[in-house]
Amino acid sequence: MTSAVTAPHAPAKNTAKSKASAAVFKAELRIFRREPGALFWIMAFPTVLLMILGSIPSFRETDASLGGMRLVDAYVPVTVLLSLIMAGLQAMPPLITGYRERGILRRMSATPVRPSAVLGAQMGIHGAAALFSSLLSLTVGRLVFDVALPRQGFGYALALLLAIACGLALGALVSALARTTKAATAIGSAVFFPMMFSAGVWLPVQAMPDALARIVELTPLGAAAQALGDAAGGDWPAFSHLGVLVLWAVALSAGAARWFRWE
Repeated sequence: MTSAVTAPHAPAKNTAKSKASAAVFKAELRIFRREPGALFWIMAFPTVLLMILGSIPSFRETDASLGGMRLVDAYVPVTVLLSLIMAGLQAMPPLITGYRERGILRRMSATPVRPSAVLGAQMGIHGAAALFSSLLSLTVGRLVFDVALPRQGFGYALALLLAIACGLALGALVSALARTTKAATAIGSAVFFPMMFSAGVWLPVQAMPDALARIVELTPLGAAAQALGDAAGGDWPAFSHLGVLVLWAVALSAGAARWFRWE
């Protein structure tokens, strides 16, 4: 008798939760669109950096140490990765930690909206922004500097999605470990510069000494840079690089799930 009474309410309850989650996503999207800093640093800055570097004459000359590529060719994957670094480490953790610090997540637990809807919305929005920025860098590189589009498109897309997953999982882990907004900013900044280095912002991974390159390739963004570079050249990304990305994505996600607290 109990199941006959409660069962009809289950679909209605699930529908209410779906509508609430959709409402949270729309609200978070509006907030994100009103943040000019996040819009610039995630969606515009990587392409602006590419434009600045590409305007340097030496960056448009072939380099034997890069296998005959130009530096601007090598920097397109770097700017692609830079967008997810900005999204995962600089934008998302302070926002989510701020919600926790102000008690917003705790108050949401008493409504049909679960706090997890906020985290899912933030990861979806920042992931989409990073993906848009990546496509913008590829487009500008092709149209302005005649950088060839990735010749192994499926492999490039797979490596890019895995890299974005790593970046968002890293941001979620920082959000889990930081108790306050200031702590989230400090931790994000401490991890930010090593991630930029491993992505090749100051020196492309292809131009690093062999010993240093092998170490960097064990990091998520170092492996991503190599995988994207392989796919751009027409080769399928090495399974070792894809494996590193998968392992990091799983490990970071597990850590975030283990230590994340809504209050």
